[in-house]
Amino acid sequence: MTNDERTIPIQTPDYATYKSIFSGIPMPFAFLDLDLLDRNISDIDKAAGSKTIRIASKSIRSVSVLRRILRSSDTFRGVMCYTAGEAAFLARQGFQDLLLGYPTWDEQGVMPLLDLIGEGHSITFMVDSVAHVEHLERLARQRGVRIPLCLDIDMSASYPGLRFGVWRSPLDGWEAVRPVAERIRSSSWVWLDGMMGYEAQIAGVGDRVPGQALKNAIVRYLKARSIKDVAARREEVVRKIRALGMPLRFVNAGGTGSLATSRAERVVTEITAGSGFYSPLLFDNYKDFRYRPAAGFAVEIVRKPRPDIVTCMGGGYTASGAADGTKLPGPYLPAGLSLFPLEGAGEVQTPLKIGREARGLALDLGDPVFFRHAKAGELCERFDRLYVVSEGAIVDEYETYRGMGEHFL
Repeated sequence: MTNDERTIPIQTPDYATYKSIFSGIPMPFAFLDLDLLDRNISDIDKAAGSKTIRIASKSIRSVSVLRRILRSSDTFRGVMCYTAGEAAFLARQGFQDLLLGYPTWDEQGVMPLLDLIGEGHSITFMVDSVAHVEHLERLARQRGVRIPLCLDIDMSASYPGLRFGVWRSPLDGWEAVRPVAERIRSSSWVWLDGMMGYEAQIAGVGDRVPGQALKNAIVRYLKARSIKDVAARREEVVRKIRALGMPLRFVNAGGTGSLATSRAERVVTEITAGSGFYSPLLFDNYKDFRYRPAAGFAVEIVRKPRPDIVTCMGGGYTASGAADGTKLPGPYLPAGLSLFPLEGAGEVQTPLKIGREARGLALDLGDPVFFRHAKAGELCERFDRLYVVSEGAIVDEYETYRGMGEHFL
């Protein structure tokens, strides 16, 4: 095993501890380990360097958790929302400096935000085209309020036969940005508040995936090459926007997976982070950092088809993205359990193979199996609350958006 492939040891609770803590709680349920969450918050705070962190709410989806992070340090400022409805909800909950991470078009979503801006709330709309600008400008004029905009710059890399990144914004450089920026500058109803560029190919792609040494090496090479291109493109766009006489309140970059590189860019003022606070399964596949698995869910063993198999009720809480095995949740505690490739995690039942590490453990009907979600965002969509644990006991219950009667996508 090379230095790049070695596993970073992490101190986490064992199965017996969690089983005892949650004894008597009906399954399935979701939980949040505050001790591990607070450690992740502290580590992300340090990893930000001199930059501030804007929290990606889609990865959190709990008002109580968002507040806990924001109160922990001055490093954490503002929230990146994912829909207009969510932004309105958070504004009414008292959150400020809200940035819509994606363009929104529906007038029924936009209008309440314009009213909130008129009342003094700080909400910035994302745009990546003249059409976006003119649509928001018309609605702003109709409401009689001036509104702030953020330009979404595409940070993907294109190589012969390969697009390394995601299909996001059409603004891939200054020539594409210029007409949109000039259109904003000419308007009396909108102004340019900030710029965002999410380098998904750096922040969102693991490079220490078990059993994929060659692919890991290729990804690392492409990341290293892309980091230089991203920094140069972002610097050029920021410089030329400012040359038009348009000051930027913020320049947003990256994600949890690119903290180390995004913080090194001179023009970047803030970095977005979200998934790292919970640290789901996909975050185990990065070589340069490791956070602690702070959130998960538990399902109940209801069958034992064979001595080396247990079957749990439910568990099929899959993550978004291209449909493959990496988007499945995985058994976390007790160690030594694994999914069956042909069944995966099921809607109403999930069979698990008992491996060598778990064969000495007596798993009975009614016992819990603790899972980790593949990605952070969708976990709280499945549960009304997070059972909050600290120092070996349940200390609170945090409502999720769903528990507060809200859902946005």
